[in-house]
Amino acid sequence: MWHFHNPVGIDAGDGALERLPQRLGSRRAILIAFPEARALGLCDRIQAMLGQQLVAIETDVHPNPDVAWLAPMYERLWREHPEVECIIALGGGSVIDCAKAMLTRTPSGTFDELLACLSGSAAMTSPPDRARALIALPTTAGTGSEVTPWATLWDQQKNRKYSLHLPWTWPEAALIDPTLMLSLPYGATLASGLDALSHALESLWNVHRNPVSASLAVSAARQVLAALPLLMQDLSNKALRSRVAVAATLAGLAFSNTKTALAHSLSYGLTLDHGIAHGIACSFSLPRVMQMAFGKDAELDALLLSVFDARDADHATQVLTAFLEDLGVSTDPAAYGVAPDQWDNRVADALLGPRGRNFVGAR
Repeated sequence: MWHFHNPVGIDAGDGALERLPQRLGSRRAILIAFPEARALGLCDRIQAMLGQQLVAIETDVHPNPDVAWLAPMYERLWREHPEVECIIALGGGSVIDCAKAMLTRTPSGTFDELLACLSGSAAMTSPPDRARALIALPTTAGTGSEVTPWATLWDQQKNRKYSLHLPWTWPEAALIDPTLMLSLPYGATLASGLDALSHALESLWNVHRNPVSASLAVSAARQVLAALPLLMQDLSNKALRSRVAVAATLAGLAFSNTKTALAHSLSYGLTLDHGIAHGIACSFSLPRVMQMAFGKDAELDALLLSVFDARDADHATQVLTAFLEDLGVSTDPAAYGVAPDQWDNRVADALLGPRGRNFVGAR
């Protein structure tokens, strides 16, 4: 017996952004966007589309949303604009995660109360006295945050990661327009594309895999393998941007029902300790994790072999390793400052984490 659920309305393709006024309806909104959005004219474009319905624009968003700047933004936006019904997130995973943190108004109006819920020291068992809707406009192809309810928040000072997931943090809609991705530079394009590949593979070697998620994941992974190397050679190619964006959406839909697994569990400490970009931190270990996954489940083995058109586990691992290294991504943990004995310890610890326990080899 299995179940698949995803409530996010998706408009995708060239011109999908034009659907924003229809998706918003008569509601008022705050736009949270990546810092360069103003210079690129995107904030003015959305302001012109929405007029007085857009009451505020925030662009002071940094990578890996940290509580140090999330808290004052959260309290200010709820204090100054309590009447706003919707948040529009324009950007990559960090922007959409930041926007998700702005959806829930705590009874006291303080961010510390939300953080207490995330840390487990307090419970939020009923809806807050106010929750906003979210419309996501992704400018990267990979995060999946536009079709999932989760957000990753960080406390760099305490070297800690929080996972935000509440029943009302699913985006209401995702408008996936490849024209919004044309300005994405090489490094961010690569990292986000590899994040999508990781989402697809992680939802396959996952104890929560189901037939729908598996079908989405296989299709997503094959599309990333085929299209991402071509896109990295032609960043202005809108058709290739669209292919990778579709793959990333399929991967997001897949892991929206399974969550991620061991590679992501490994990545969080690497990002905190070594500052490695998330998409690289969760993808360079994929060949090693896949070797661990083979032999645990005959159906999984067949799915993985179909992704890589491989004859056996070693061949599949070779194909994946070559794919990453041809893109300039080393698959050796030492390249990221992790010695072999440290790597084994990290794997053992990661298997005990919430995401690690989703891995087929953890049980």
